[in-house]
Amino acid sequence: MILVCGGLADVVTELVCARLEALNYSYRLLDLGLFPQGYTVAWRWAKGEPGGTLDGPGWKLKLSEVSGVFVRYLGSDGHAPLPEFSAPQTEAVIAESQAGLMALLEDLPCLVVNRAAPSVSNHSKPYQALMVHQAGLQTPPTLVTSDPQAALEFYESNHGEVIFKSLSGVRSVVRKLKPSDLERLPFLRHGAAQFQTYLPGDNVRVHTVGNEVFATRIRSEAVDYRYARRQGHTAEMEPAALPDSVAQACLRLTRQTGLVIAGIDLKQTPEDEWFCFEINPCPGFAYYEQHTGQPISAALADLLKGSIRA
Repeated sequence: MILVCGGLADVVTELVCARLEALNYSYRLLDLGLFPQGYTVAWRWAKGEPGGTLDGPGWKLKLSEVSGVFVRYLGSDGHAPLPEFSAPQTEAVIAESQAGLMALLEDLPCLVVNRAAPSVSNHSKPYQALMVHQAGLQTPPTLVTSDPQAALEFYESNHGEVIFKSLSGVRSVVRKLKPSDLERLPFLRHGAAQFQTYLPGDNVRVHTVGNEVFATRIRSEAVDYRYARRQGHTAEMEPAALPDSVAQACLRLTRQTGLVIAGIDLKQTPEDEWFCFEINPCPGFAYYEQHTGQPISAALADLLKGSIRA
């Protein structure tokens, strides 16, 4: 039995459930927008693996029956209110319940898309850059610093063609460093930032699902196409063909990080050079599937179905 753990308010989880239903693949939903309300998890270690049961609305599942798991953890803002608790108590209850579920899924002896441990690489962009290079992809010239002078010198050496963004896994808007921003560089002493040479060309988002690769070309004048409208621009998407060497490098990167599915952000320059910005362990692929018609969710459903034990 396939187990889906996520919130139905999340468009990716909703799409995965819809695809499983359309393909007539049996599954159970553990709605993390409600969990632990309405659910009971009872498990313990026995003979080297977890055993027990998972009870949901109108169903009961032995852990030994779980053959594949898709999970997208939610923040506290994605959870239904718990009126009987104060705000700090609600946050603690949600964190505690998800931590227990996470511990279970980390050691469940079946396919889990994706386990939490491999996803930790997303918390450090410099660490991810090392993994990107090991996989055979190149990254843009990069400076990570809390030194205002070093940042200024990097800006000048790149003739002002520099972008900056967060070092962590927290989503941030990628922006160009403007002359008016230079007066804020002294604030770097309070926290490092990542600066990169701005690269012209097309963004290409790659989704790897098992051994399959889906590439989407994004044409936009915006520095960060995810916020194109906010910046007064548009973003057009279409399926793209990758050079085999780039596709294989994306698969290597996914495997090296221990992921089953990943979103990899690339840039193809006018000189046909390929650069990699980062790898996302919890990709919002519904957005790209909606705009291109690529069967990403179907590939994921087949992957989960293929893991079912005889």
